[in-house]
This record gives sequence, C-alpha cells and structure tokens, in this order.
Amino acid sequence: MPFCHEIAWPGQEGKLARMKRFFPVILLCLVAMTSFAFAKTPGEVEIGGILREAQMQGLSGPSKKLSDFRGKPLVINVWASWCGPCREEMGSLQRLSRRYGGKQFNVIGISTDDYPDRAAAFLKQSGTTFSNFIDSKLFLENMLGADRLPLTLLVDAQGRVLGKFYGAKQWDSPQALELAAKAFGIKMQDALKSDVQSAIK
Repeated sequence: MPFCHEIAWPGQEGKLARMKRFFPVILLCLVAMTSFAFAKTPGEVEIGGILREAQMQGLSGPSKKLSDFRGKPLVINVWASWCGPCREEMGSLQRLSRRYGGKQFNVIGISTDDYPDRAAAFLKQSGTTFSNFIDSKLFLENMLGADRLPLTLLVDAQGRVLGKFYGAKQWDSPQALELAAKAFGIKMQDALKSDVQSAIK
C-alpha cells in the first residue's frame, strides 16, 4: 500500500506528539503488510471448513478420490522433493504411518513437484511407503493452503480441517502424538494394544 511508504516524520515536533499522530497509520500499515504476508491461496479451505472432493493422481500407488479417506481421521502432508524441511520430516511421517496408520487414522502425502519422476525417486530413496499423490494441477495445493512447505493438516473423519502446521515437525514425537490424539479425540495407546493383539494372533 503506497501510503505506508509516504510517512515523513516532522523534524521539530516532540517525539510523543509525533508518535500519537502517526501511530494509527503505522498500525494500519503493519496490519496490511501482515495480511499480505499470510494471504490465502485461491480456494483455500480454512480451519473448521470441509475439504472439497478431489481426484488425486497416484504417485506410489493407485489414484484415489479424497473422499475415499473419509470415515477415519486423516493426516495430510504437503511436500516437494526439492524442499529440505520436507525431506527432513518425511522419516517421522513414515514411522507415524507404520505405527498407527490404518488403525485409528490414515496418513497420506501430496507432492507439489513439477516432475513426478523426481517425487517418486525421493519416495523410493527415503523408503516412504504410505500413500502419496502428485498435485500437478495445484488444485490440492491451493485448497489445502500450501503457500509454503512443508504443510501438514489434521482432518477429521468427515473431512473437516482441524489444524494446519507449517514447517518440519517430528510427527512421531510424544508432543506430536499428544497433539494428534487431542485433535482426533483418540487414545494412541489403543493403537499399541491393536499391535499387541495382532502379534498374538
């Protein structure tokens, strides 16, 4: 906004008087700049909203619709092979998926890579086995709000967005597990019991 750069401080007035005079304008500038810095992506579904249907092109498995994952809470990770923090946290998502995925919630990944072969190569190199999809048309990237990466969403069984988390996290850490358990309304130890019961059988 142009007027944010047009503020000229008078030279001879008292400092307090100047601050009082220009404080509202400065505050307005800061608010405007903050809103631009965190501008929404086109068609973004905010926290509390229901994700729209989307056809997802399979990257490490068959193509699916987003609605195929309804019925259980869902962890959605948006990433790219060129993104260092994305690569950093992928191992924790793999461990999370192996330990809990498919039992009380599912874990999926959405790559925003321009070249699917590069995304697939990274998945193979990192040993990532949970379902991943490629978002070549940017529909999911925009709907999920991935204006920066990585982005992880917690979504309930009906497709409602419960939380959005930007930046690399250790998703199998006690803090992250507690966060997911509270958001999903589940007890993580129940998944451990399922593991033990499966081993006995």
